[in-house]
Amino acid sequence: MIDQNKPWRGVHVATALPFNEDLSVDFDGYAEHVKWLAENGITGVAPNGSLGEYQTLSDEERARVVTTAVEAAPEGFGVMAGAGSYGAHQARHWVEQAAEAGAQSILLLPPNIYRADRTAIVEHYREAAKGGLPLVAYNNPFDTKVDLTTEIVKELFDEGLIVAVKEFTGDVRRAYELHEAAPELDILAGTDDVVLELGIAGAVGWVAGYPNALPQASMDLYNLATSGDPTKWAEALPKYKDLHSLLRWDSKTEFVQAIKLSMDIAGRKGGICRAPRNPLPPEIAAQITADTEKVLAKGYK
Repeated sequence: MIDQNKPWRGVHVATALPFNEDLSVDFDGYAEHVKWLAENGITGVAPNGSLGEYQTLSDEERARVVTTAVEAAPEGFGVMAGAGSYGAHQARHWVEQAAEAGAQSILLLPPNIYRADRTAIVEHYREAAKGGLPLVAYNNPFDTKVDLTTEIVKELFDEGLIVAVKEFTGDVRRAYELHEAAPELDILAGTDDVVLELGIAGAVGWVAGYPNALPQASMDLYNLATSGDPTKWAEALPKYKDLHSLLRWDSKTEFVQAIKLSMDIAGRKGGICRAPRNPLPPEIAAQITADTEKVLAKGYK
């Protein structure tokens, strides 16, 4: 159950989006997936992230994904809607749409149509903040070519524009820099393969990919990692090692196809992707299949 006062905390699954064979969105399947994640102990979902292939959706589809998530969510289950957009006016529109639908928070990339400077970044978040929901800044310099540096994140936080940052750099040193610069800022783990390191560093949330296939194992790992207890960190380590061959796919180019394949193997509907995401090369699919089957054979689910 989410913290009603800080609904961006906990584990929000960046949900994969199921498609029908004709590549239309399977909204019924998506609603069932949201309910299944809640039943398996997850805190909330983050619809319309990159894992949800939002860039390939029409405006109507994108809006309906959020309303579907909200309608499927049981009481106390969070919805952190993605509002990634090229322009500030578009970002504000998606924040307002999510607020109207009933989402509790927003995950927001910086402007990424080009390598935006500090002024453009701050103005982007200022405009989006007018939409009325708490903003979690999403720092993914690999895909956006825009690094939300510690200095920029501090400026956004000090101005009251953001409540947290999803850290996707993979550089665990960044968490300590952020804590020093803005002690009250919430840090959320952004890549699955550094969740233990960032949990030890003080993360209070995880926007995660692999819980789409392994929700219970992921939630257990998160609770141990963020416990603040060295004995529980030690308990987490062998589990982390078991899962890491899969978790690291979350930060690779093929992460959507990889996680959907693991979902299929685990008995969920991952299925096909919309272009430009092509089927995995056979050797990569074979590796993910073998690693997923190995994890499942050890009892993770």
